[in-house]
Amino acid sequence: MLDIRPLDIPEVLELKPRKFGDDRGFFSETFNRQRLKGQGVDIDWMQDNQSYSAEVFTLRGLHYQEPPFAQDKLVRVLRGRILDVAVDIRKGSPTYRRWVALELSADAFNQILVPVGFAHGFLTLEPHTEVFYKVSAPYSGEHDRSIRFDDPDFAISWPLDGRDPVLSAKDKAAPRLAEIESPFVYSGASA
Repeated sequence: MLDIRPLDIPEVLELKPRKFGDDRGFFSETFNRQRLKGQGVDIDWMQDNQSYSAEVFTLRGLHYQEPPFAQDKLVRVLRGRILDVAVDIRKGSPTYRRWVALELSADAFNQILVPVGFAHGFLTLEPHTEVFYKVSAPYSGEHDRSIRFDDPDFAISWPLDGRDPVLSAKDKAAPRLAEIESPFVYSGASA
């Protein structure tokens, strides 16, 4: 079984797999295509990715890939804790430029589904954090894009406690949303 809950932007979902435990530990089915399809999530997952961040306040994002390599993402934390953020960049969407955030952790054992048309990023809240995620299209460097994590048009409340985040060179040089042409257009239907 899998509990699914829409967030404030209803296309972005929190998923919580059930755990079955005893004195040895636990077992959980963290992904099952048929069960997800039965609950309205029908995505052809293509690739698994894993990241490790040594330092707390490592910020990865905001990332997306342009079509035809646009990606749905199903994200979970294997070790540690993150604040995961999805920003709607679909032109014409009633939630355009709005963002939702969800704390994911190994302890909470939850996941977030970030659909195509959203920029995605996360901030580590503990050192030695490992994040695992499924994507619906392979990586394409030619289609890989970033938007500034601190774009004032989003005003994301990153819990940095006055510190600067640890960023990649790519994320430091990322443009604001106003400086790019989003390739995503809201269709009026869920992703």
